[in-house]
Amino acid sequence: MTCPCGSSKKYKDCCAIAHSDISRVKTAEQLMRSRYTAFTMANGEYLMKSHHSTTRPIKDQKSIEAWAKSVNWIRLEILETTKGKQSDEEGTVSFKAFYFENGKVELIHEKSAFVKENGHWVYVGLAK
Repeated sequence: MTCPCGSSKKYKDCCAIAHSDISRVKTAEQLMRSRYTAFTMANGEYLMKSHHSTTRPIKDQKSIEAWAKSVNWIRLEILETTKGKQSDEEGTVSFKAFYFENGKVELIHEKSAFVKENGHWVYVGLAK
């Protein structure tokens, strides 16, 4: 199957690599794409693992999974990345994630902050 993240690669050659070994994620954008794909698959375990330990919503994992399953994911658009390369320690990714819910197209438009924790990229939250 084609990877939901929009890379045009097969899932097994793209986000599946991150989902099986987060330490192989090399950039903040790659982590953002793998998290989007995890939402499309309701992979709550990966969403928690890829979330910074200080902002991780562990108690909400089941509700996040339930919501992710309840919507139809349409596509991810990466708008801009700042830093977030393999040699960086922090970065941001601006994106739009489109999904279909309750009969209409909805949109998440966010500028997300990422940092390295324990040697790999993780999502922190909204960028300031």
